[in-house]
Amino acid sequence: MAILEVKNIEKHFGSTQVLRDVSFTMEEGSALAIIGSSGSGKTTLLRCLNFLETPNGGTISVKGETLFDAAMQTKTGDKELREKRLHFGMVFQSFNLFPQYTALENVTLAERLLAAEQPDYKVNKKEILARIDEHGKELLAQMGLSERMDHYPHQLSGGQQQRVAIARALALKPDILCFDEPTSALDPELTGEVLKVIRGLADQKTTMIIVTHEMAFARDVADNIIFMDGGVIVEQGPAHEVIDDPKEERTKQFLSRYTQG
Repeated sequence: MAILEVKNIEKHFGSTQVLRDVSFTMEEGSALAIIGSSGSGKTTLLRCLNFLETPNGGTISVKGETLFDAAMQTKTGDKELREKRLHFGMVFQSFNLFPQYTALENVTLAERLLAAEQPDYKVNKKEILARIDEHGKELLAQMGLSERMDHYPHQLSGGQQQRVAIARALALKPDILCFDEPTSALDPELTGEVLKVIRGLADQKTTMIIVTHEMAFARDVADNIIFMDGGVIVEQGPAHEVIDDPKEERTKQFLSRYTQG
C-alpha cells in the first residue's frame, strides 16, 4: 500500500486555477522531488498536503486513511486539523523559526504543546518534559548542532537555522517530511550543508517530498521526480529518466532553460 495517495487535486484562488487534476502516489521510504518553473503550483501543492491551503477538489490519503475528500468536506475543527497535519513535517524556505526561542526550544515547542493536552501531563510533567528535551537534543545532534542548542535564531547562520527547522519538522515523527525549496534562501556554501543533511535522511529511508531547483541533487537523491507546469503534472517517473531522458516537450524545454542558467 502506498503511504501517500493524491488524487485529482484542484486548487483555485478566485478565478485563477493553480492546481489542475494533480494525482500521484508515494511508497514508504521513498523520496519524491517536484520541479518546475516559479508559479507552476509546486508550493501550493505542498501547502494543500499540509492543510495550510484547502483544495477545491480531489482526495488525500495517508496509509490508507482519507484525510481530505472534497466531495464529502465539512468544516474541520482546529483539533482535527492539527491531527491531520501531524502526518506531514514541513520545512519552509525561509526557516520560519520563532526568534524569541532558542534552537532547542524551537525544536521541542510543538511536542511540549501536544504533551500538555494529555491526561497524565500534570502528574508526570517533569518526566515528560525531560523526555521531550532529550529527544530535541538528539535531533539537533543529528543535524550537527550540539554546540548551538542554546543559541537564538539571530545567532545562527542561514544553514544552521534551516537545520534547526529540519529537526523541528522531525520532532513529531511525521509520516512524510516536506521541503519547500529548502536552499533557496542560502548561499552555495550553506546550501551544501543543508543538502548533506537531506541526503543523510534519504539514506535513512525517510519518506520525503522535496520541492527544489537543484536538478543534480534531485536526480541523485530522489527516487521519482514530478515536473509541473501551469498547475498540472506534465511528466513523472524515475528521477534519472525524467532528468536524463525526458519524454515531454515541456519537460525538455524546462531542463534546457535551466541548464543554460
